Amino acid sequence: MKYDNQSNDALLDIYRPANKKISFKKLPIVVWIHGGGLISGSKDQVSNYCKIIAGSGYIVAAIDYTIAPEAKYPTPVIQTQKALKYLIENAAKFGIDTSAFFLAGDSGGSMIAAASAAVISNPDYGNVTRIKPGLNLNNLRGLILFCGIYDVNELNLDGTFGSFMRTVLWSYFGKKDISNDAYARAASVIHYINNRFPKAFISAGNNDPLLPQSTKLAEKMRAEGIESDTLFFDANRTPGLGHEYQFALETAEGKQALLRCLNFLSMASN
Repeated sequence: MKYDNQSNDALLDIYRPANKKISFKKLPIVVWIHGGGLISGSKDQVSNYCKIIAGSGYIVAAIDYTIAPEAKYPTPVIQTQKALKYLIENAAKFGIDTSAFFLAGDSGGSMIAAASAAVISNPDYGNVTRIKPGLNLNNLRGLILFCGIYDVNELNLDGTFGSFMRTVLWSYFGKKDISNDAYARAASVIHYINNRFPKAFISAGNNDPLLPQSTKLAEKMRAEGIESDTLFFDANRTPGLGHEYQFALETAEGKQALLRCLNFLSMASN
């Protein structure tokens, strides 16, 4: 279904638990923003993960957004706010507990989720990015952030993965060098996190090139006194856990990440 009639990309899927004892209750909602390096991917790729979370007693909304280079920064963040507004307006239809929203994402989706939370929690960030929040801060219970980007100025652009990230940045911001672009630098959400930023579950694999982004975010949140739960692994673990390790549910680490994710949702919902 469409959450914004002005865009053909503004689509979302709703998942609900099959358990009839809870399926008609108002439930907390997890809004999942898919990854794909901001230049690919769709909500369909996270459908199985969303079904698992929904089966644990949540409504899950998986959203699409316009990918780069068709749409530049901050279009996906704007679209996420529109999706939140749509879900609030249609809460009765979907059985949503409007006091219990969660934003979740993987990879590029985590970047969008964190930026969306900053728009909601920090009016200064909303002013800098010129984005209106689609949700009241009191209704945002927390974040689930897997393998994301939170400081575009601190990315390692060496090697094969670095080359890919250069392509991502060029596509997303429309220029090869954003070092002198103040508006593009606002995408580094880590500089706009204050003590109003919501609690979060943060994780990345030990062999993920973006791991330093997640550990730096966790450190920033601790410095601001924000409650968070983290799942990181021994640096010497072999074989190494790569980017998006959490979706490998046949592995012990993938199962561990899912359990920690569900535990965080349960804790933050109550």
